[in-house]
Amino acid sequence: MESIADWKIDAVSDLRSIISGYRTVAVVKVDRIPGFQMQQIRAQVRGDLRIKVAKRTLIDRALKEESANKAGIEKLSEHIDGQVAVLGTNLNPFKLFGLLKKNMQPMPAKGGETAPEDIIIKDGETPFPAGPIVGEMGKVGIPAAIDKGKVVIKKTVTPVKKGDTIKRDLALILTKLEIFPFTAGIVLLGAYEDGEIFEAKDLDIDMDAYRQDLVSAAQLAFNLAVFTAYPTPQTIVPILARARGQALGLAVGAGILNKDSLDLILSRAYGSILALARAMSAEALDDELRALLEGAAQAAPAPAAEDSAKEDESAKEEPEEEAPSEEEAMAGLGALFG
Repeated sequence: MESIADWKIDAVSDLRSIISGYRTVAVVKVDRIPGFQMQQIRAQVRGDLRIKVAKRTLIDRALKEESANKAGIEKLSEHIDGQVAVLGTNLNPFKLFGLLKKNMQPMPAKGGETAPEDIIIKDGETPFPAGPIVGEMGKVGIPAAIDKGKVVIKKTVTPVKKGDTIKRDLALILTKLEIFPFTAGIVLLGAYEDGEIFEAKDLDIDMDAYRQDLVSAAQLAFNLAVFTAYPTPQTIVPILARARGQALGLAVGAGILNKDSLDLILSRAYGSILALARAMSAEALDDELRALLEGAAQAAPAPAAEDSAKEDESAKEEPEEEAPSEEEAMAGLGALFG
């Protein structure tokens, strides 16, 4: 029986310690990632992250051996693609995905790579002065010309389609144009937390928009509960306040007197007196009603600037009188209908 190399046993042991020691375990791609970027990511999670690159066979074995402690974690093997690593962290999968996505960096093509997407070069002026770059662009299928001393791309072209190989000459031009077709960083392929496997597409969420949706949903639910009188610790006070307001409005409208409605009913009656008195001719009013109207006019908001001069003159002609008391208002109402 062939013995297993010590380094393989140690590697599986390290992988298992990551898998067992963290809340979230992920398989991630680590192609093309610079060392400084890894340091930056570690700093943002305050060191609460471990990552180990290993062969697929070793990762598969470690996941399978830990499945007894974390049910279903062996399914992470289904998301392994290319050179991968096992990553452990106590961040939840959504925060982990957001952190890794935030730290992705654009990378130039060197030539010989496969284009991940169509590479589109748009028409328009470039920052380059007239020179040999016009011919270099022409050789790689980019129509260029010189206009007012500047190199101009004459029309939008797609020199490389998704899946095609990027030639070195084109890669050099793309870099000069600051077109970077690749990104470098840790790419999350799959993550495990509390028995659930999350794919990258499940985690790619705009958290600000999601948070706003939750706030809107909570507001709508609260309004619905209040208007349908559904009592909860959060809605009982607004429900009672709304019910009190409706009851008070009904009492005032029906003329039902109590300690809460009395002032409102009298205020409403007072307003009706004034409205009716204003609709009548001055000769039909007694002295008390005239005084009532004059008092209401003096208590009204300040008039517009263009009318203030005229009102000042009329105020000088007539002496000021105190506004009638509530008893006088009621007496005036009796006189009106007496």
